[in-house]
Amino acid sequence: MSKLSQFRTFGKKIVCVGRNYREHAAELGNPVPSKPILFLKPTSAYISEGQAIKIPQGCNDLNHEVELGVVIGSKAIQVAPEEALNYVGGYALGLDMTARDWQSEAKKQGHPWSLAKGFDTSCPVSAFIEKEKIPDPNNIDLWLKVNGETKQAGNTKDMIFSVEYLVSYASQYFTLEPGDLLLTGTPSGVSKLKPGDIIQAGLGNLISMQFKVDK
Repeated sequence: MSKLSQFRTFGKKIVCVGRNYREHAAELGNPVPSKPILFLKPTSAYISEGQAIKIPQGCNDLNHEVELGVVIGSKAIQVAPEEALNYVGGYALGLDMTARDWQSEAKKQGHPWSLAKGFDTSCPVSAFIEKEKIPDPNNIDLWLKVNGETKQAGNTKDMIFSVEYLVSYASQYFTLEPGDLLLTGTPSGVSKLKPGDIIQAGLGNLISMQFKVDK
């Protein structure tokens, strides 16, 4: 198994993009951004299938956000958009778990989102997907179900900023290193979760994953 396929164990950071789908921005009452909104999760947020998503202590509104994850394959520093895919090593399906009540309060106070987005178990991910299996990352379906009911169904063609643009933009400010994960934003349909809920999510017909929500 290559090191790249073990991105969860040797990647140094998780770079996330907020509000990259217009309908998701609208459902939360947020303006559509004119440039990408970036935030970070620690790698301690990673979990894989077989591990449970834990509702953090004191959170009363945990939400799911299904996203295409881009796994960086080679060091990227200030790369041009037209060259950005050369630095992609592969992909993954990811969930950006969000303590929405904490995030809303942080936004009101002008505080960072670190607790709302970076708590332990806040980044469930699938197995690594080889780059060749997704020839066009800007046109692939995403879906998520909770207890068998479809909550999110979208396509990356609806992203405000393309994968190439996001990799290029992030690389202007962060050195992107092999194994780093870039989460590209979520379509509309986020909803509140409770203990015992079962989340199923998929990326096209390539991969699916399942997680249980626990206290």
